[in-house]
Amino acid sequence: MNWNPEQYLKFAVARQRPALDLLARLDCRSANRIVDLGCGAGNITQILAERWPDAQITGVDSDSAMLAKAAARAPTIDWQLAEIAHWQAEVPPDLIFSNAALHWLDDHLHLLPQLLGQLVGGGVLAVQMPANFNAPSHRILRELAAEADWREVLGGVHMGRVLSAAEYQQLLTPHCRHLELWETTYWQLLSGDDAVFEWMKGSTLVPYLACLDPAAAERFLAIYRERLRTAYLQRPDGHTLFPFKRFFFVAQS
Repeated sequence: MNWNPEQYLKFAVARQRPALDLLARLDCRSANRIVDLGCGAGNITQILAERWPDAQITGVDSDSAMLAKAAARAPTIDWQLAEIAHWQAEVPPDLIFSNAALHWLDDHLHLLPQLLGQLVGGGVLAVQMPANFNAPSHRILRELAAEADWREVLGGVHMGRVLSAAEYQQLLTPHCRHLELWETTYWQLLSGDDAVFEWMKGSTLVPYLACLDPAAAERFLAIYRERLRTAYLQRPDGHTLFPFKRFFFVAQS
């Protein structure tokens, strides 16, 4: 997948809020080594560095454009190009922080225990993942990709997924001494024309567009944009309400 940092950061404040809420649950913790797993453009990694100024901070992502943006903004942080599924810490960290990244990966049954196993004793795995896959924005996208015109090219595209809270509780409990799980729906008020479409272009649409040539992508996006306009009505003041559900957990090894 080829990410566009500028498109992703169009709604940086709204995308940042869940990370800040997750960070708030860690307010009293100390940490010497911190990894931001799936760091993207590095805006959350910089917040981690501000919160723990004496810690060794590493940002890990699989997209070179995102990491280039991150490195330009914060050259003193250690940025690593790596696939999360295969990443291994060189030295056990005190905190692995992951905001809006792990839902892209399959096999959480093995991935999450493996990440917990890399922490120092008493270390923390703090994770936030989108859980909005049943919302109109995502459902319309899946339905469009399954139509005859697109099925052959887009039928196998993965938009990400999460397990239920009960499944994560059952999965994580044997591997940690303390676990917190919660969900939050953010009633986001987005500004600008086709705001939900622009939001989706910066994230969930990325793997779909990677499979289409420019002409096909333009046609696909035009149809998707029009259907979103019906599902998410823009208000007279130019804002659009976009409820977005997110899942969190903090697990201590």
